[in-house]
Amino acid sequence: MRAIPELGRWVFGAAAIALGVLAQARGDFPPIWHPHPDPPAIIYLTASLFVLGGIALQWQRSSRIAALLLAALYSIFVVGWISRVAAAPDDFARWLGVSEQFAVVLGACACWMLAERAPSPVTDKLALACRILFGLCCLGFGGAHFVFAKETAAFVPAWIPPSQIFWAYATGVADILAGLALVSGVLALLAARLLTAMFVVFAVLVWLPALVAPPDPLFAWGGNVANLTLVAAAWAVSDLIARGSAARSGRAS
Repeated sequence: MRAIPELGRWVFGAAAIALGVLAQARGDFPPIWHPHPDPPAIIYLTASLFVLGGIALQWQRSSRIAALLLAALYSIFVVGWISRVAAAPDDFARWLGVSEQFAVVLGACACWMLAERAPSPVTDKLALACRILFGLCCLGFGGAHFVFAKETAAFVPAWIPPSQIFWAYATGVADILAGLALVSGVLALLAARLLTAMFVVFAVLVWLPALVAPPDPLFAWGGNVANLTLVAAAWAVSDLIARGSAARSGRAS
């Protein structure tokens, strides 16, 4: 597990670039990020900052400031979803919005810590908090598969046996198990790697085919970018866990 290269930071940067380009192309962010449109000038400025942050994240020298910039940008969306939760706290979809956006913020925080060559005791504590909080977000993802089982099943290709509703529940269970592993620390690295792989499978089986399936290409592009962002966040968190495991093993030896 520890031999896997740390690629999460680069994938996270690519996802930020994709989000910025998509927002510039459509003149707004997809609803999963921001259901209510802002003035065009704010949209294009924010989108440009995402592109710049994603590019800067690719280089070691600029990666820390880029990760902080992206964490701040994604935090804006978290605040937006929290305000919607406050208006309707019984709406689980709004809680899901908070979980999704906060998970991405945690991915940016993981990138910031990964950019630090020599981890410190403070970084170790932050990494622990990042892992636990990301696990809690995963519990929210899994809960959504059960609350919105019918809607989730509709995304599953009908040709995959045994049934669409089976995979809606099965992937929800997988999210919950990953969340429990991350919160508890038991098999956390394995859980994070498998979670990342599951999100990649979602891209291959659900979101990429949606690009050629009418009638809503904008929704399909938004879904692809949203899924890529979660792939990147999970990847960065798993890289952070792997680095921490390697450091502890080195100290023990």
